[in-house]
Amino acid sequence: MKITVQTTIASSQARVWECWTLPEHIVRWNFASPEWCCPTATNDLTPGGALNWRMEAQDGSMGFDFTGIYEEIKPLELITYHILDGRKVSIAFSETEHGIVVSETFEAENTHTEEQQRTGWQMILNNFKAYVESGE
Repeated sequence: MKITVQTTIASSQARVWECWTLPEHIVRWNFASPEWCCPTATNDLTPGGALNWRMEAQDGSMGFDFTGIYEEIKPLELITYHILDGRKVSIAFSETEHGIVVSETFEAENTHTEEQQRTGWQMILNNFKAYVESGE
């Protein structure tokens, strides 16, 4: 099953792309709630390159590495990769009159419900939107 989450961001396509792809930005937004953080991120944005984003609870009680391998990169438009468990993810960046629509589609896993997965990924995307629009 595939799940899609999306948001519209009031910013330039270049700024949205930069914030999504550069590690110095990824660590500022890549978590679902203030109780979590992303202390490190590496990102080799080339086909065959790896992404590794560390996610941790602020209190240090738990954490995990989110790791994938890039398949396709169309600058400012599309990123596709597969997570190390084999699930595929695609992120489309579309310019509209209302801003940049970021649409993220991922294959669901079997541990959490569809709603839990949709909610978690949407919360991270909402955090991304807030970060980009803040201009930090």
